[in-house]
Amino acid sequence: MTTLRTPDPPVAPPAPAARGRRGRPAGRRRKSQPEAFAFLTPWLLGAVALTVGPMVVSLYLSFTDYDMFTSPKWVGFGNFTHMFTEDDRYLQSVTVTLIYVLVSVPLKLTVSLLVAMLLNTRRGANGFYRAAFYAPSLLGASVAAALVWRALFMGGGPVNEILAFFGWHTPSWVDDPQFSLASIVLLGVWQFGAPMVIFLAGLKQIPAELHEAAAIDGAGAFRRFRHITLPMLSPVIFFNLVMEAIHAFQAFTPAFVIGGGRGGPADADLFYTLYLFEVGFQDFRMGYASAMAWVLLVVIAIVTAIVFRTAKLWVFYDDAEDRK
Repeated sequence: MTTLRTPDPPVAPPAPAARGRRGRPAGRRRKSQPEAFAFLTPWLLGAVALTVGPMVVSLYLSFTDYDMFTSPKWVGFGNFTHMFTEDDRYLQSVTVTLIYVLVSVPLKLTVSLLVAMLLNTRRGANGFYRAAFYAPSLLGASVAAALVWRALFMGGGPVNEILAFFGWHTPSWVDDPQFSLASIVLLGVWQFGAPMVIFLAGLKQIPAELHEAAAIDGAGAFRRFRHITLPMLSPVIFFNLVMEAIHAFQAFTPAFVIGGGRGGPADADLFYTLYLFEVGFQDFRMGYASAMAWVLLVVIAIVTAIVFRTAKLWVFYDDAEDRK
């Protein structure tokens, strides 16, 4: 007699190990967290002690009358009220800084872009020229560069002698209110190496086929620059614009050295940061200086936000459809 055998029930496969994001086991991810925080601890401590902590203290001091020798006295918005309504030198520093930003940043970007386009070739000597044009940027906002610049534009200096040779007799630039700020603007424009290198990298990414096709269709050099180079280079222009604007608002050393540490003739070189330094570390009005610092931070943030908000109107990304 045949015995019927009941089939064995199927055995369920072992449950896969719990996985976190990107397929990594959750246990391994939890195990790696202490090591990650251990490596981040020095940076976090430095950020809190050297950045976040001083910012919080300066925010508190901006609402006080503090001279570094006595206890802070709460004055509320008194510093800000005095700043905008009674301090004429503060308003002068705002005017000088805005003029410097609005003039130096466009000039610096224009010169750096033009030089980058000249160097965007395969000639053998381009390496030397790139290094030579970039060299002034290595000096940065150094005292040595500002001292040399002051010597160049002083009365009887090389700049005045060259201009006099061509029949243009000018006074000492650094001692004349009409020329003093212009000399600082020229110093900022002269150090165009950093944005030039970034522009050069962006130019290398523009396909040559676009220019060749446009040239075949009869487009001249200016039309190719306007309709191909500028749109394709707009993300790089956007980056350089933001960075150079922030640096221009924070300019200090050239104004301090060329202006003699007190804002130059008739406060023509009284940059915002220079006046902040004078108020905080020479007059010891640290509460007022803290209020000035926070106003500068807010202004830079607003300017940066405006540039970001308007970027969609003029910045072109070739993968914009993929990112929507």
